Amino acid sequence: MMTHLGPTPRNSWLVSAREVDLRRPVSRPLPATFEAQPQRLTVDLARTALLVIDMQNDFCHPGGWLASIGLDVSGVGPVVDAIASLLPPLRAAGVPVIWLNWGSRPDRANLPPNVLHAYDIAATGRGIGAPLAGSGSPALQACSWSAQVVAGLAPADADVHVAKHRMSGFFDTPLDSILRNLCVDTVLFTGVNADQCVLATLTDAACLGYDAVLLEDAVGTTSPEFCMQATVYNVRHCFGFTASAQSLLSALPAETGQPASVP
Repeated sequence: MMTHLGPTPRNSWLVSAREVDLRRPVSRPLPATFEAQPQRLTVDLARTALLVIDMQNDFCHPGGWLASIGLDVSGVGPVVDAIASLLPPLRAAGVPVIWLNWGSRPDRANLPPNVLHAYDIAATGRGIGAPLAGSGSPALQACSWSAQVVAGLAPADADVHVAKHRMSGFFDTPLDSILRNLCVDTVLFTGVNADQCVLATLTDAACLGYDAVLLEDAVGTTSPEFCMQATVYNVRHCFGFTASAQSLLSALPAETGQPASVP
């Protein structure tokens, strides 16, 4: 009897005591066509993943770290709603959901001075790892309240969680290995901040050969509006495509389910 052996069902061998079949399962294409910029897009949902970036308390909650240093996070509500609307239908279509949150080591041993300075430019002790007023949670620390997904978004048991400690989610993390083991070509980008961690991760994804699609209404930023405009411009002209979550949703099959495998 042959048994599947692999990190995911999408990347597995068939193995028995006497035989190994190296042929990977091939998913039937599940195309979705929708309006995008600079051109209309067709993606294969069977080879697509949804990446949700930094939708965590420290970046989105009024008691989180960004709010504590005076930034206005009140505009995050529509982003939460847009991402929440995507989760059930994309999961039903078999699209993996990956939560990419900033979560530093408690000892900050892998954070160089330039990263620490970006979050505490005057070295006042209010940066990464500093306890927040009120909750006392250490800022941007893994496994803390600060790194938890913000209320209004509910990870599922089958979702994947990746902790990062740079603007780009690919640097010194297993994100690339996970996407490749899921046999993903196209990545849908959502989250905050659009011009910072989202763009840095998207840029690296494009450089690694992934198809990058920024869902404009499912990202946000605390930066000035011109930063968002520049981000959208650069994604369209240099790194990939932009579209709306609503356009994508309208293109999903009426009846979705995990794409069947072709022997």
